[in-house]
Amino acid sequence: MYFATKNIILEVYLLIKIEGLSKTFKVARRSSGLGEAVRSFFSPKYSEVNALRDVSFSIDEGEIVGYIGPNGAGKSTTIKVMSGILVPDSGDCNIMGYVPWRDRVQYVKNIGVVFGQRSQLWWDVPIVDSFELLRDIYRVPEDNYRKNLNMLTETLNLSEIINTPARQLSLGQRMRCELAASLIHDPKILFLDEPTIGLDAISKIAVRNFIKTINKENNVTVILTTHDMNDIETLANRIIMIGKGQILYDGNLNKLRDKFVTHKTVTIDYNENASPIELNGAALLSWSKDRATYAVDIKQRGVSDVISELSAKLEIIDVAVDSEPIEEIIIKLYKEHQV
Repeated sequence: MYFATKNIILEVYLLIKIEGLSKTFKVARRSSGLGEAVRSFFSPKYSEVNALRDVSFSIDEGEIVGYIGPNGAGKSTTIKVMSGILVPDSGDCNIMGYVPWRDRVQYVKNIGVVFGQRSQLWWDVPIVDSFELLRDIYRVPEDNYRKNLNMLTETLNLSEIINTPARQLSLGQRMRCELAASLIHDPKILFLDEPTIGLDAISKIAVRNFIKTINKENNVTVILTTHDMNDIETLANRIIMIGKGQILYDGNLNKLRDKFVTHKTVTIDYNENASPIELNGAALLSWSKDRATYAVDIKQRGVSDVISELSAKLEIIDVAVDSEPIEEIIIKLYKEHQV
């Protein structure tokens, strides 16, 4: 009885539970040339690509999870299975009590999907008309629709573009409208596939801030797929990394840093000093009369200890501490798994 009760609690706690997902595609192969083209027409040859191989993970309600990996790793395939577009060859996928591809009509009312390179807006009509069409498709009550529309218009700053056709908008403006369109029916889960691709810095910041807002205020669970590691650093506390169709890492971003980061860079600005200062456990990268940069081996000594030693010998004006960029950490993980 105890275990049965425990399992029931677990199912309620987990919003998304995926076990053993596998998906294989057949890809046509042929050599170049007219003769090969003719032969392949009558006797086509195929090879199999294992897009997903025994993929398993779970996600709690209200999490923001970065789902990352190199091109062809299986990210988009996973998102398409989770959104009900693809049917896996094997495995289980339970999201909010639904099997996405089996319970598609009831299930899609609970999710929003944004694909950075595909639009759900009607190209030649004003944005507000697209929103109203989506309202009818999802059968959103008028009161809820107006409340969501007002909130999204204000938060995403859409008031000046909502009556403009999608084809006349810039990429950043259109992406903000795509986000609004995916949330007009008040979903509990938001799938974002490259949501900031091609955006300028201002638009990226606006999109990131909005994602954090809906996650915090509406408890929307977000699964973020992107190659922009700044998106991951800004939004996600947890990352799931996939490579060659298999899960390579599932855990906290800070723990990943602890595993791979061995050095930090410390830059010191000080009043003029003629002689370089050598430190144990810290390599001097550059030196001038008013600035020095050290690479600190954090396995040997702490950054604060280095700064304290320098402050005893120099009249410090400013200090900057930089960690290894997240992109380089991810590359190290790729190399570890030979991806």
